[in-house]
Amino acid sequence: MSAACRGFIFRLRFLSVGPSTPANMQTSFLRRFTSESFNESEINIDRPTIIEAKPGVMTPNSRRTGGIAVKCGMTALWDKWGARVPITILWFDDNIVCQVKTIEKEGITALQVGCGQKKEKHLTKPEVGHFRAQGVPMKRNLREFPVTEDALLPVGTSISVRHFVPGQYVDVTGITRGKGFQGGMKRHGFSGMPASHGASLSHRSIGSTGQRDAPGKVFKGKKMPGRMGGKQRTVKNVWVYKIDPGRNLMWVKGQVPGAEGNFVFIKDSVYKKPDISMLPFPTHFAPKDEELEELEPVVADMGDIDPFMAAD
Repeated sequence: MSAACRGFIFRLRFLSVGPSTPANMQTSFLRRFTSESFNESEINIDRPTIIEAKPGVMTPNSRRTGGIAVKCGMTALWDKWGARVPITILWFDDNIVCQVKTIEKEGITALQVGCGQKKEKHLTKPEVGHFRAQGVPMKRNLREFPVTEDALLPVGTSISVRHFVPGQYVDVTGITRGKGFQGGMKRHGFSGMPASHGASLSHRSIGSTGQRDAPGKVFKGKKMPGRMGGKQRTVKNVWVYKIDPGRNLMWVKGQVPGAEGNFVFIKDSVYKKPDISMLPFPTHFAPKDEELEELEPVVADMGDIDPFMAAD
């Protein structure tokens, strides 16, 4: 082996041992192989992210955090034009930021949001240690929401129902109701077998599930009887009809996954993006002297055209 090859291998080994060498020394050593002049401004110094609880300016690329709510049930309301609106009521039960994840520490930018209250004796020791390390009260449910760096919030920041605006669209995620083991007619909407002549104890059967000797098997993914429900599903483009800041309640149009009392996770809609000028960013910060009991519910704007008279 020539002396030049041995010297090149020594340089590679020197670079591989690099953690004990300062960053600026490694950079200057790497730049010995180029003829360009060295500029100290090219060194990227990782500065810690400064997170402050203050209003900001939302950009088209910004991504806000979501919230956790409890499904209270369904009802119906009538808008100012007399149209019936099916409503699901959601309760934001004391949402606060429990953990902040940054690029410097975890490699991502995300917020962990907690909802509700829970006694310490009903939590595991790792869960209790997590809440104590963050300095936040014990929570019933946790959820991590990916956000952009400009939407980070300090630990302990409250996220109320005013994080969302009436008239915008949201995506709601939850665990569907468990139906147990069901047949093909209920689970997949099959029509079933003949109800009278020619069927013997096979009225609700799914029929044939395969072919003959070729291929001699049932293909994977065949719709058959099995467990129905109890899975995570997301309903997209749910319209926010009304919010009540005094009670932290939200009225949304239509149904959302889950039974009464279950947790659902709400975030800004991906497809029907709201107007960034109407959203509080990164969240709504309530004034210190504000009385929540005096706040009135806010209803979405229904427009100035009567839908029942539009055809005339």
